[in-house]
Amino acid sequence: MDFIKENFRILTVLAIAVFCIANVFVLQVGPNSAEYDRLKLQQIISTPGYSLYTKLKLGLDLVGGSQFEFEALTTDKVPETTPEVMRGLVKVFENRVNASGTTESIVQQVGKNRILVEVPGADPTTVKRRLLATANLEFKEFDESSQTWIDTGITGADLKQAQASTDGAATWAIDFELKPEAAKDFGDLTARLINKPLGIFLDGVEISAPTVRSAITAGTGQISGNFTAETAQDLAVQLNAGALPVPVKILQERSIGATLGQESIARSINAGIIGLIVVALFMIIVYRLPGFIAALALMVYALMSLYLFQENVTLTLAGLAGFILSIGMAVDANILIFERAKEEMNQGKSVLIGIREGFDKAYASIFDSNMNTSIVCLILIMFGTGVVKGFAVTLIIGVLLSLFSSLFVTKTILFAVVQYFNIKETSLFK
Repeated sequence: MDFIKENFRILTVLAIAVFCIANVFVLQVGPNSAEYDRLKLQQIISTPGYSLYTKLKLGLDLVGGSQFEFEALTTDKVPETTPEVMRGLVKVFENRVNASGTTESIVQQVGKNRILVEVPGADPTTVKRRLLATANLEFKEFDESSQTWIDTGITGADLKQAQASTDGAATWAIDFELKPEAAKDFGDLTARLINKPLGIFLDGVEISAPTVRSAITAGTGQISGNFTAETAQDLAVQLNAGALPVPVKILQERSIGATLGQESIARSINAGIIGLIVVALFMIIVYRLPGFIAALALMVYALMSLYLFQENVTLTLAGLAGFILSIGMAVDANILIFERAKEEMNQGKSVLIGIREGFDKAYASIFDSNMNTSIVCLILIMFGTGVVKGFAVTLIIGVLLSLFSSLFVTKTILFAVVQYFNIKETSLFK
């Protein structure tokens, strides 16, 4: 226990590195891999002897995907597909195919009443099912005099959010939260329906009619039914995206190939590896021991970046460029720190004090410069689209991780090495 307390920071760095390696890469021996088929991983390096796979999600330009063309239909309530209707349809489609906000999908209007949707590397059946469902949710009460269900005025448009949930025994449901203005109406409704059924209808079909036991005033509830994990997830996505303003039909469906493909991926990866090696060599040659520590921290930084990318980002070639650019930026903070540390040591201070002063005095400059870059990236994310947004996402992840890498990882390893080996020679830092 004492060992863990004394070495907590260095053990944390090692744990982060091992965790990222285990979650980013899967090495399989042999040309075919059942594990690859099961996990549907992206192949990035392949030779007759081995294959290396990663869970990174790649964009349309790198792996291709599915393309759909839809036509908006008119109804009695919506006799014409106006620009407002089409904008609403595009918005709902964007939310459905891009629930996480980072899939780099393309949704655009084509002509007066058609929508083109392109989704990278996704199962076309799942995409089509999520796009075509109208997802019109309604809460109704039963009128005993007419023996029919009547509208309450509370619909899916009143939902703040919906999320698929399970009790751990393969029973799936949809947890929902209503908007504040609808929560009061829902509380009044359930207070009136105590010991009576509350009908929950989806696209005009009753999916459940639970008996109300008490007034629900918190604005939250659960939709139960014969859901599977897949249908529950689909419904949650559809409810969060909103109902389609008009019905649609598929005019065309096809698979599209990668515009850049495997060669571009390989070149980008090679560029990233070369960049890492060159930057690491530069740091070691110029800064000696701390440069070597910075090179180790850079490897940890790269692993953390890839882990976050696979969880949150669909990588396009522009996104890969943002990652490679961030590699060079990742050592900027280390250079500021080491130069300040050298100045302190030149004034006669010991190694430990010089390093500590270097980190303390360089902190403000490092933080300010990285925050400026982050602000620009946030603006690009908010107002940019497509590859511009993807570039900004990867760059801001790299910038923020570089802060952690330099101010925690490098500092932890450097202090651990200096203290463990009792290094006092300032020549190793100049």
